[in-house]
Amino acid sequence: MQTECIPERFDFAPVERRAVVVGFDGGTITSDAGALLLGLTDRAIGLVGRFARCFVDARRPALIEHEVKTLVGQRVLALALGYEDLNDHDELRHDPVLAGKLKARRHKKCAAVAGKSTLNRLELSRPQPSRYHKISHDPAAIEALFVDLFMGAHAAPPEEIVLDLDATDDPLHGNQEGRFFHGYYGNYCYLPLYIFCGDHLLCAKLRPANIDAAAGAVQEIERIVRQLRERWPKVRIVLRADSGFARQELMAWCEANAVDYLFGLARNVRLVRHIAAELEAAKAESALTSRPARRFKDFLWTTRKSWSGRRRVVAKAEWTQGEANPRFVVTSLDAEAWPAQCLYEDLYCARGEMENRIKECQLDLFADRTSAATMRANQLRLWFASMAYVLICALRRIGLVDTRLARASCATIRLKLFKIGALVSVSVRRIKLAMNSACPFQREWALTYARLLAAAA
Repeated sequence: MQTECIPERFDFAPVERRAVVVGFDGGTITSDAGALLLGLTDRAIGLVGRFARCFVDARRPALIEHEVKTLVGQRVLALALGYEDLNDHDELRHDPVLAGKLKARRHKKCAAVAGKSTLNRLELSRPQPSRYHKISHDPAAIEALFVDLFMGAHAAPPEEIVLDLDATDDPLHGNQEGRFFHGYYGNYCYLPLYIFCGDHLLCAKLRPANIDAAAGAVQEIERIVRQLRERWPKVRIVLRADSGFARQELMAWCEANAVDYLFGLARNVRLVRHIAAELEAAKAESALTSRPARRFKDFLWTTRKSWSGRRRVVAKAEWTQGEANPRFVVTSLDAEAWPAQCLYEDLYCARGEMENRIKECQLDLFADRTSAATMRANQLRLWFASMAYVLICALRRIGLVDTRLARASCATIRLKLFKIGALVSVSVRRIKLAMNSACPFQREWALTYARLLAAAA
């Protein structure tokens, strides 16, 4: 009977009459040498330290080997590097790049950073410490930190910002707390709410799926706007979202608090009938040119029951592929400053870029790995992934401007800049990482290093 073991040597086909032999015996080598740039980014924006201050550690100090800051930084950096599972950390804890130190400070038997069990207790932390959960976290402080990091990214207050809101599905495959079947997405899921300003993430709120897409949006926007105006009292704020957020409560709040809005508006028979002439004109033009044609109409509109008054609606009467394709938006923006076509094509359609940011969070940084039993733990997982996004976004903003990676996704930045093999040699005076000489992005790496170093000074 064969024993299950790992061979010490792997033989491959020879190359030019030379045997090709492979083994895991190269010594101290890391595959994530480029992650040093993440540490430099953290020095520039102070993310890990500020995030760690949102936790309270009630453990006995004399028994603590891995401080909360170490645990938080370890989890955020690992997600940024593509390690989504806590199980990975039983091996990663020995990686000198991720550890940031060579050995444990107090207990010789401990590794430099924590393993999966300690990190699991961190993820299961509660708002209040208990006998079995010594580490607790402050949800309000974490939510406020996202906005603080956003404002800290600006050297001066902007004149105007556009906040994009969207809900998406987070599929579930277990019996997690708060799981419900969502008819639109066709699966059991959560329905997280994301709020972005350009590339900046301001809110990642985990919600059950048995609610309206706009549920809780007023509370989140009210919190964010209040925090923004405390530091930027003169900034003009515009909310932008699809028709799932065109709700009386949210629009009324915006009108009462000097916040502009631009929301998609679900079409109905009355709205389509109102632009019948424009659709006929677009149909006639399309028949002549054999190309899509569109007309725009600007008018005041109100619903029969749900709206409190008349609001400006812009309609796109489009004829394409042999059929009508009408679209509507409702807005508080002035028609003189934003004519109908410009409002729709230049301002409203730009919200589609937010979809790419959500994809980065969920696909590249594993924000959808919400497999814990409770919503509280899954919300914390979502925040860890979101902080990893903010960290890479800061690196992209500070270090990659005007390079070929300036608009690269988080996954591409990870592959090109972080996943670099290096031989680690330790002497009395220094630790040297000899990185791969064939790395094709050496110029971008060096430039990013220089820029981050200047920002961290």
